[in-house]
Amino acid sequence: MQFKKFLRGTAALVLTGAIALGVTACGGNSASGSASAGGAAATDSTAAKASDGQVVIYTNADDEAVAAFKNALDNNGYKGKYILQGFGTSELGGKLMAQGKDLDADLITMSSFYVDSAQEKNHMFQDLTDVKSKPLDTSTPAYRAPTTSQEGAIFYNTEVLKQENLPVPKSLKDLADPKYKDMISVPDMAGSSTGWLMVQAIIDAYGEDQGKTVLTDIYKNAGPHLEQSGSGPLKSVRSGEVAIGFGLRHQAVADKEKGLPIDFVDPTEGNFSLTESVAVIDKGDKTKPDAQKMAGIIIDKGRAELIKTYPNPLYEGEKEAANHSQYPKTFKDPLTVDLHDKHQAFSDACKQAAQ
Repeated sequence: MQFKKFLRGTAALVLTGAIALGVTACGGNSASGSASAGGAAATDSTAAKASDGQVVIYTNADDEAVAAFKNALDNNGYKGKYILQGFGTSELGGKLMAQGKDLDADLITMSSFYVDSAQEKNHMFQDLTDVKSKPLDTSTPAYRAPTTSQEGAIFYNTEVLKQENLPVPKSLKDLADPKYKDMISVPDMAGSSTGWLMVQAIIDAYGEDQGKTVLTDIYKNAGPHLEQSGSGPLKSVRSGEVAIGFGLRHQAVADKEKGLPIDFVDPTEGNFSLTESVAVIDKGDKTKPDAQKMAGIIIDKGRAELIKTYPNPLYEGEKEAANHSQYPKTFKDPLTVDLHDKHQAFSDACKQAAQ
């Protein structure tokens, strides 16, 4: 279709420019594979060796969050005093679980469920001493402080949807309807934790038996557009390759505000969320004092910028943004690596059934 070909061509030019600038989206970040704020080498061991007293920070955060962390630190006396290195969630999670206190980092920002599971297994984090902000969730453990909360949502290309004469979906279950065959793109939780938000919503709403049918049919409709990165579906929707996707809500909101032909829907099953948190590695008397201070700066000074992109209030005094989600929900069971692995097996069974 000519309109879709035009959109794909336009998106290819935009994406080429983005790659030239070194910009990446969720599922891998601009700091990934390299160190910043100190110009050190890429690997974790060389980053640690090159630190010369600098605090080494490992993060799975996306570009917007990384920029907020750096702005907070640089503007509050810590410019040049840290090295920040990005990893994918699974890679950094594996390091936390396997290496514990031996991790070549002083400070991390990471998906909260991984931080909690790593603490349970390895007892590897100090209680935070310099964060003054008070979490709204009073059950937040003392060893971590949430940096962001990221919600899932459905989004769509308004022009392609109209061209294809398709209705706007209202729920994830709608995406299982055969009329959306080859018109949707969703993330695979094997490649991105964003996909876990969709799986949580489906299991919560429909249980595992009915939920398996729903998710299997969604995967059938997605076909080759079952993406391994959280940003993949939005890229496909932007380009016009598909009409509808599921991914991070704040990214779709940002596209709409920029004037792109993107709109979003809060699925009736709920906007499930994942938080990311900052934590300090307990290295005993070798723990760098600045690590605790930087954790405090990231939260107390960084949240003002972070909440502009990630609008969910996390601390006392923060106000709900005008563009907040309609159906915020949390899963009935605590989010842990074990629960993630259980839901991963559920998702893998649905993928197999969809083939």
